Amino acid sequence: MTKVKSLTTGDIAQYCDVNLRTVIRWIDKGSLQGYKLPGRGNNRVTVDNFVAFLKENNMPIPAEFLPKNKTILIVDDDKNMGSAIKRVLKKGGFECDTATNGFLAGSKLMQQKPTLMTLDLTMPGLNGFDLLKHLRAEEQFADLKILVISALKQDRLDDAIALGANAVLSKPFKNDDLLSLVNELTQ
Repeated sequence: MTKVKSLTTGDIAQYCDVNLRTVIRWIDKGSLQGYKLPGRGNNRVTVDNFVAFLKENNMPIPAEFLPKNKTILIVDDDKNMGSAIKRVLKKGGFECDTATNGFLAGSKLMQQKPTLMTLDLTMPGLNGFDLLKHLRAEEQFADLKILVISALKQDRLDDAIALGANAVLSKPFKNDDLLSLVNELTQ
């Protein structure tokens, strides 16, 4: 569903699973900020006011009104490669941060809660395979999308998929392929 700028009282009644009269009472009491259309006087509520009302009343916010997390953690020990990936993704509208090893990646994952992580498999210390195993064993990272970007042969990329990577991309790659794959994974 696409985002609309304002909602009818009927829309809000459906989202909140309440009677239409209840929504009108919320508006009349001032609990829910709305406005009347000229002519018939039908009420409308902006999406921002509706979301604020839901937050104030500890009610669940429908998924289509939640902000999309556009944060990506790029994990690669090659700083030039990490910078190249970051440039492409920033042009695509994503917020990016980088980590040069698996331990730093773990710390940043805990702090930033990105929606997607790109992961190189061959890094010193905690390599990409080990990090992938660890993350997929942790419930808190169950929804994290992981895109492996590696120059390893296809059988090793298949191993990464078996360990829980959502997708793989071979190095070298085309910028359009990277951006397309990231967009697909973050939908």
